[in-house]
Amino acid sequence: MSEKGCVILVGAGPGDPGLLTRKGLEALSQAEVVVYDHLVSREILELIPAEARRIDVGKTAGRHPIPQPEINRILLEEAQAGHRVVRLKGGDCFLFGRGGEELELLVQNGIPFQVVPGVTSALAVPAYGGIPVTHRDFCSSVHIITGHKRADGALSLDYEALVRLHGTLVFLMSVSSMGEICRGLIAAGMDENTPAAVIERGTTPAQRKVLAPLSGIEKEAAAAAVSPPAILVVGPVCSLSEELDWFDRLPLKGLRVLLTRDEGAQKRLVPVLEQLGAQVFSAPMIRTVFRDFDPEVLKEPGPVIFTSAAGVEAFQRVLWSQGLDARSLAGKTFAAVGKGTAAALEAMGIRADFIPRVYNGLEMARQMVEEGFLRPGDSPLLLRGNLASRELPKVLEEGGIPCREVVVYDTLPLTPEELPPEFDAAVFTCASCVRSLEKALPEGALTGKTALCIGPRTAEAAREAGMNIQMAEEASADSLITLVKGMTL
Repeated sequence: MSEKGCVILVGAGPGDPGLLTRKGLEALSQAEVVVYDHLVSREILELIPAEARRIDVGKTAGRHPIPQPEINRILLEEAQAGHRVVRLKGGDCFLFGRGGEELELLVQNGIPFQVVPGVTSALAVPAYGGIPVTHRDFCSSVHIITGHKRADGALSLDYEALVRLHGTLVFLMSVSSMGEICRGLIAAGMDENTPAAVIERGTTPAQRKVLAPLSGIEKEAAAAAVSPPAILVVGPVCSLSEELDWFDRLPLKGLRVLLTRDEGAQKRLVPVLEQLGAQVFSAPMIRTVFRDFDPEVLKEPGPVIFTSAAGVEAFQRVLWSQGLDARSLAGKTFAAVGKGTAAALEAMGIRADFIPRVYNGLEMARQMVEEGFLRPGDSPLLLRGNLASRELPKVLEEGGIPCREVVVYDTLPLTPEELPPEFDAAVFTCASCVRSLEKALPEGALTGKTALCIGPRTAEAAREAGMNIQMAEEASADSLITLVKGMTL
């Protein structure tokens, strides 16, 4: 904490976390206190450092639990206490965001501040809806107007001036005032057949769009139960929406996908899903607890077999705790069940001597024997988790190759504090995740949902839970990504 605090106003953009600027992300990563609004997306809130204190001052339409003067005071007091404060605001800080009001009190009290502009929904949301706000064939100007009514319920707009502009009109915060706006524009001389669009939750996987002539857009939006946040766009450019819409054409647009492993285990999958239009939720269903074991077992001859990357991590932890590293393993041979486990070994400076063609324990055991990696009389060391299948050691024992098994980590079920209310598909990398999720939900809740699975045991557990199975060709992250890219809904 610095002797004198400061405040950084950061525009978080319209919702898509990819639209947060690099400078905004940098400010957020260094924050000690984050004061944020209701419109800041969940994905961006997840970027807040774990050690930073969060203060929710969110407002919704017609509900302001923390008045603006109180927000101003919070910023001042936190900065006066010496904290580095990030004021995180949806869209852009200065476009109907009251950023200027918040800075005035800081100036009066000598608090240093910075402003990081954000991508405004007035431009980004139409772009995600296939609407170019200017186009040489239609208009040469765009005008951004607030549809937010004053405290007395009045909406003071010069409709005749807006009509004379002959430009694209973008109304923010306009759901409740949409009818009044449309009637005002028509009364001022705008053609009632002028194309219009309402876009709800723009730039997010939950985005919805309603298109209609100006005279009918209010009725169509009401029929679709459009709710804030949403914007109203009026102008001939709206006629291009269906032709130029790219976001709604993404193959997984609107699909709600639950990841059931921790972020580290599935982080490569998140950007792939989001780029395809899916809405991603994370709710780890298991946790890994590493065990200690006696490294003396490594002194006995025989290959070392790993059936998971977690086993490799547990192995490395024990080595390092004893002051050992890869140099102490000279002469040892290593087998890894798949590419991910082999990559974990490579991070330790160890190259796997054997990787099966099919990434599961049963096939690994068969191929190690068939290809001569293991022979009768060998005494391999199997480092694994407490819930690992008995198939691998059973096959080896039947072939006259008994294993020395050491459990180096425990897989424990987790009950997340919060599960998404609805999801369409879930990604599973182990059977334990399936069983934990099934227990955390009401009976039958998984029936009919899609399961994206690594490995036959995981797929079987999901099938028993009543899910529709799509299984990766290989038990690897790359294969799972390939499955996602080609998945059918």
